[in-house]
Amino acid sequence: MQNPEQYRSCSLILNEQTFPIIEQITAGMPDGFFIYHADGDEELIYVNQTLIQIFGCENLEEFKELTGYVFSGLVHPEDLEMVEKGIKQRIFTGSSDLDYIEYRIIRKDGSIRWLEDYGHFIHTDSYGDVFYVFVKDATEKKCKVIDDTHTAHLAQKHLKSLESSKHETTVLRLMYEILQAGIWTMEFDSHGNMESVYWSQEFRAMIGYQNEQDFPNVLSSWSDLIHPEDRDLVLKQYYNVVKDYTDQSSCDVEYRLLTKNQGYRWFRTTGKFFRREDGTPITYVGMFIDVTLYKDTDEMIMTQHKFLEDALIEAQEASQAKTDFLNNMSHDIRTPMNAIIGFTNLALTHLDNRELLQDYLSKIATSSNHLLSLVNDVLNVGHIESGKVVIEEAPCSLPQILLNLQNMIQTDLEFKNLHFCLDDSALIHPYIVCDQLRLNQVLLNVLGNALKFTLDGGSISLTVTEQPGDAVNTAIYKFCIKDTGIGMSPEFLEHIFEPFERERTSTISGIDGVGLGMSITKDLTELMNGRITVESEKDYGSTFTFTFPFYFTQAAEHLDVPEISTAWDLQDRHLLLVEDNELNQEIALSILEDEGCIVDVASNGAEAVEKISNSADNPYDLVLMDIQMPVMDGIEATRIIRTLDDPVLSRLPIVAMTANALEEDRQRTLAAGMNAHLGKPIDVNKLFSTLQNILDNK
Repeated sequence: MQNPEQYRSCSLILNEQTFPIIEQITAGMPDGFFIYHADGDEELIYVNQTLIQIFGCENLEEFKELTGYVFSGLVHPEDLEMVEKGIKQRIFTGSSDLDYIEYRIIRKDGSIRWLEDYGHFIHTDSYGDVFYVFVKDATEKKCKVIDDTHTAHLAQKHLKSLESSKHETTVLRLMYEILQAGIWTMEFDSHGNMESVYWSQEFRAMIGYQNEQDFPNVLSSWSDLIHPEDRDLVLKQYYNVVKDYTDQSSCDVEYRLLTKNQGYRWFRTTGKFFRREDGTPITYVGMFIDVTLYKDTDEMIMTQHKFLEDALIEAQEASQAKTDFLNNMSHDIRTPMNAIIGFTNLALTHLDNRELLQDYLSKIATSSNHLLSLVNDVLNVGHIESGKVVIEEAPCSLPQILLNLQNMIQTDLEFKNLHFCLDDSALIHPYIVCDQLRLNQVLLNVLGNALKFTLDGGSISLTVTEQPGDAVNTAIYKFCIKDTGIGMSPEFLEHIFEPFERERTSTISGIDGVGLGMSITKDLTELMNGRITVESEKDYGSTFTFTFPFYFTQAAEHLDVPEISTAWDLQDRHLLLVEDNELNQEIALSILEDEGCIVDVASNGAEAVEKISNSADNPYDLVLMDIQMPVMDGIEATRIIRTLDDPVLSRLPIVAMTANALEEDRQRTLAAGMNAHLGKPIDVNKLFSTLQNILDNK
């Protein structure tokens, strides 16, 4: 770990919210990691499991007892002064480099180990000045360095005794006996010309060669294998030593060498030049050591360091995003809730004023629908991210979809005195195959934004054009929604499709929303193989453009258009309402009884099974079943009902009526044997049309 420049780091915001992220990252690290206060008693803030094991402890409690959970308790007493001095110097200089230091520790069993410590000093908002530190057990490496140093001293001692000798074979034998490593020698004549090169058999084996025939004793055998990026550095060191007649230089360089079977590996080459008294060379001798393992370890530590640093930054950003989201949601949800509660209280105090009461109820309904749309946005984005949205395509009329969209926004257009232009005159094939629900959701999301952000008296247009597609019976349908609204800044346009992004909070703009609409729109567009782009200029409006590759159909009779009726005939239908919430019971009862239904109530699944089992003399026409209930839920109750011996009772129509309104919830209810699925809040028209359809076909 010779290059601390690679470990430069910025100051980070360390707080308790980042510790779960740190724990998740460092739990499986092969090396130790800890954080401690840089002042006072230098108390530890966090240690990972690997550090606990390095000290021979089984758990954090043993580690705390052994070390006192302070930094000084980690270091061997004989090394503490040296370590503290180095760290204080680092703090004093304020360096941004990674601090590197070696010291000994005393394990729980009394054994002594060496650690390499890579620490960085930062300032945090929550904990003040701290060090975060990577450590690795360097005992074996340290012992090897000591052994190598001792060996090198022996070699130098013996080599000096041979400086006046010209017997190369003696040098080779001596080096082999002492070092047992990859050895090289180069011999020179009295005129300074190289006479021979020798590569030891151990060196040949290191790089995958067997004998001199495979790897000849010539300089180019080695130099041709040096990595191109390292060659100039290595050869420069080599020749600098040859040219240095002061005999002060030595060769010591790390580089990559191409092996026969393992690709490039890292080697460290050290060499010493010996000369005669007149300066002419005698022998250039050295050794090779394969340091790939050390390099890989260093690279791993650097990667871990960078990964942890990035993860901490991501944790801070995620924490800030969560805070922003909760702040926005808190405001945006409380706003319609405040209106609902406030107008409800006003309605209760003006029950005798029908006109005023109707106005209050209308505003409560508007606020309730807005609150529901906020909740749906949050649920939709989670649903899309989980990959559970399924695109269900069917033939439909594109002009009818556009007309329905216009009808849905007509009231808002009139309320804000906005001019709306719908142009589908360029359509050649008006009947297409698509997911009508998702296409409607995409277009309505953008039209809804145009309505919100276009000032009174402005204009909105929706233009649809068609171009030939790439496959038979396909066309590229282009939808362009343009408004004269407040527009967006270039900075915000770069983030408009990111979740929870809003250019201005609703507190400032006066416009509610959680910043999910455009994220959902983009995701749904891409799920339908479409593309969305946006152009906007602040104060001059926005233009959203969608392109979709849809199949088209030629005839309108191919369309599967459901018949919708608002004339219900449910008089005297005998229904069982299974619902545990008393308020929901009251609402459903009022709706059903107003339509002439005869309704019994069960408060949980078990009670429903009992009532149905005992209803052979007067069977129910249909059951409305909640899902989440105490004692027995609706799924289990349905399964039991479907196994009853009486076929009239076991085939009883059962309709889920539940707040579990996602697609997987619908699939789960149908798989349990229910006939249909209705979500809460109750859509009265959808409720009655579903009941009418099932009962008419019973």
